Amino acid sequence: MAQLSNRDIKSIKALASKKFRDETGLFVVEGEKMVQEALDSRFEVTAVYRRDEIGEEAMSRISQLSSPSPVLAVVRKPADIDDGSFTVGPGLYLALDSIRDPGNLGTILRIADWFGIRSVLASRDTVESFNPKVVQATMGAIFRVDFHYVDIKAFASAVLKQDGKVYGTFLDGVDMYSRELDPGLSKPVAIIIGNEANGISAGMETLVSDRLFIPPYPADDPGSESLNAAVATAITVAEFRRRLPR
Repeated sequence: MAQLSNRDIKSIKALASKKFRDETGLFVVEGEKMVQEALDSRFEVTAVYRRDEIGEEAMSRISQLSSPSPVLAVVRKPADIDDGSFTVGPGLYLALDSIRDPGNLGTILRIADWFGIRSVLASRDTVESFNPKVVQATMGAIFRVDFHYVDIKAFASAVLKQDGKVYGTFLDGVDMYSRELDPGLSKPVAIIIGNEANGISAGMETLVSDRLFIPPYPADDPGSESLNAAVATAITVAEFRRRLPR
């Protein structure tokens, strides 16, 4: 059975902290499916540890889960995630305005993957995408969706300069189901997803060209005050994709 030194265990365990993820450029992935997704992706996998090879005790010490999985990988972050090199072109984008909940970010990346949105952009105060809770919630989508931290105001301005659309959801918006929506076939189209507590920020709101509203049912008797950010993302993206020619 392979042996892990206490130093190795400490180094891997430390990757539960953002500080050490930032210092090393590494993060942890756990589970057979997730590790295989990492191995099949463009990401560099620096090490793979299997419970059968290192033992139950060592796996429990390096795992970030309450119930350790049979396999864990250490993966290097892509260098271009926050280098400002993103180029805007035709297509449908998600732009995240200060999403703070790890579960929401992970689910949004999974939604983007399901609906074929290849690029998700986020303000730099959005939760870190390599947070363990984010990684697990993506169910592998983190390895397939192109994700960047950018100045989303500058991104939205670039979309508008290319005669594209910037959509956002608001309580005073127009019923999403009753209006035309541009699915981004020939121009860039951005859907802004606002912060869980405060919605789309005032600065971003000035750049929204089309204000949408997701109507409740029945329309005159809404129950909840609002929708969860990830749920609203799924409903909105599904409607945009529904408008694509078949």
